[in-house]
Amino acid sequence: MYLERCNYLEVEAYLKEHDTIIIPIGSIENHGKHMPLGTDTFIPNKICSLINEQSWCMIAPTINYGATDDLVGFAGTISIGVDGMIDLLTRITDQLYAYGFRHFVVVNGHGGNTKSIDSVGQKLSRKGAYMAICNWWLMAGQINPEWRGGHGGKEEANGVLAYDPTLIKKEYLDLDECTRNDLGKELPYGSWSSINYKGVSVTVPRPIKSITDNGYLIYGIQQDYPRDCSEEMGKAMVQGVADYISEFIDVFAKTKLPEE
Repeated sequence: MYLERCNYLEVEAYLKEHDTIIIPIGSIENHGKHMPLGTDTFIPNKICSLINEQSWCMIAPTINYGATDDLVGFAGTISIGVDGMIDLLTRITDQLYAYGFRHFVVVNGHGGNTKSIDSVGQKLSRKGAYMAICNWWLMAGQINPEWRGGHGGKEEANGVLAYDPTLIKKEYLDLDECTRNDLGKELPYGSWSSINYKGVSVTVPRPIKSITDNGYLIYGIQQDYPRDCSEEMGKAMVQGVADYISEFIDVFAKTKLPEE
């Protein structure tokens, strides 16, 4: 059941029986030459469409923009920042709370959103509501270790193939991450914005474009090369995540709410 397809009477009827709502959140950001900017939005949308086929739960409109400051510089990436995401999600959840929603389930597609979502979840808890954060890419790797992956690797490519196979640029699938030691040989690149010094990881915040001209990073995950993606595995993965979240919602919706 999609919120935007309901009229207000249908929402009122739903709230007489339920107080749970799903909020898909994505991002518009670079994922390498082989993948679309909307990867982090398309995959949560696909998961939610599968949830919609098997669950009673209402689904809110997707938040398409995310907090992705570190990927700004790759053409087309749009970031609303951590504070922007907090403000936007707070306004949305405040309105939904006012109507009677108390159990919020976020299907999140972008790691950079987690700080903002967690902040809003803390506020909701203090108001007498709960927010569950489902980071699909982490859940997928826990459900099946073969699905585990990094930014723009096989895992996300599989998800895009499940959404729309035409969006994968196959001619670029064999490119590697093209990372460089931008801080010098003594401080070699480690993962994402971290460097490695004497076997210890140290984070140095800086644009990802200074680390790679490609823009996908799989953090040394050995089985996450985009060239190994397949539509069959992608469909199994998003269905597996959708099945898990659907079952989780049935239990989460029954939880006793915190006191205001």
